Amino acid sequence: MTNKLDRRTVLKTTAASTAAVALGSMATAAFTQGRQDIRVGLVGCGGRGTGAAANTLDASPDTRIVAMADLFDDRLQGSRAHLASRGDRVALSDDDCYVGFDAYRSLIARDDVDMVILATPPHFRPMHVAHAIGEGKHVFMEKPVAVDPAGVRKVMAAANLADEKGLSVVSGTQRRHEACYLEAMKRIQDGEIGDIVGGQCYWNMGGLWSHAPRDEWSDTEWQLRNWLYFTWLSGDHIVEQHVHNLDVMNWAMGGHPEKVMGMGGRQSRIDPKYGHIFDHFANDYTYSDGRQVMSMARQAVGATGRVEERMQGTKGRAITHSGGTRFESGVDWRFEDENPNPYVVEHKDLHASIRGDTPRLNEGQRIAESTLTAIMGRMSAYSGKELTWDEALNADLDMTPPQYAFVELGLPRIPRPGNTKFDDELWASTATALHG
Repeated sequence: MTNKLDRRTVLKTTAASTAAVALGSMATAAFTQGRQDIRVGLVGCGGRGTGAAANTLDASPDTRIVAMADLFDDRLQGSRAHLASRGDRVALSDDDCYVGFDAYRSLIARDDVDMVILATPPHFRPMHVAHAIGEGKHVFMEKPVAVDPAGVRKVMAAANLADEKGLSVVSGTQRRHEACYLEAMKRIQDGEIGDIVGGQCYWNMGGLWSHAPRDEWSDTEWQLRNWLYFTWLSGDHIVEQHVHNLDVMNWAMGGHPEKVMGMGGRQSRIDPKYGHIFDHFANDYTYSDGRQVMSMARQAVGATGRVEERMQGTKGRAITHSGGTRFESGVDWRFEDENPNPYVVEHKDLHASIRGDTPRLNEGQRIAESTLTAIMGRMSAYSGKELTWDEALNADLDMTPPQYAFVELGLPRIPRPGNTKFDDELWASTATALHG
């Protein structure tokens, strides 16, 4: 999808999505007529994909993994061996396993796949979700759902198509399915802490895994296996990880921000094995009525950690984090009820939607907006320029390569705030190099 979308188009798409959810789903007919089993195909067999497959099996005794796909055979076989403990619920033959850049197409083409789990590096999410919905599959897709504005627009279009087809879509923003968050947000929306006037959100943590290059790997293979550290694959950690917190802030603020001023850099993680992404970001988001949210994201070994969201109201303040929520500074409340594993609950909710037991879920538009919230923060930090929502949504930046092949690349350039334009091709230099 290459045409530009303005804010009015996005709002119309959102309205259409809401209306379609109220009408229910024609795609649940097979389940409402007696069949309860849900047959799942897994696309992306890394740690998160394997975890999501386990979560969907835990969510219902009637789910089965019937096919798996990954770019690399060793990743697929490792996931297959890990899930083999589930017995005949993951009894796959070699013919049920697909490897390569087009493996997802072979899996999605199967008539016995009702639902797909999409858990590859985020770069591939737009093409995968668009193809899955186009072929009539229900979708669980990990966050984020894109790395650039072109990908966001493609996901928005796919979400709209899911409504037309009556398909269920859930994204891996598990806080939206976590009891402590749901109760806190209900109370916030009921006005317990007053009107929300601003807030802060954080994902400040230590380091994550990385893979040094190997002689037997091409540059492309190394970057794909080390995907966290390349913008064209991960979106940078503000997109890949901090999207969770920004999604919560959009939830609390009642919509996406109108503009952002960002900054960031690369100070503690400068070895080439860490690619070219930043290791810290700070962004000042402006929402409707001039309300502001300060966002921090950092990955640095030895630094103080904080992963939470804070919403300031006229009567008190809400502090939310996975596993617990509370109100303070004028309003005294703390969540103390049962808090089931949200990674499993999100799959329970998806299964119920697919079967028609609950109103149909389609989280595609919402997670696309939260993903763009993170992307525009990165764009502003990379360029050093203030950026509006419409500028980000309509930007021409598209990091999709003309072909996928294992070739020699070299490291992309590192963005230089004040010199880099927010849609500068240097962000896509890795993908552009695939021309050769």
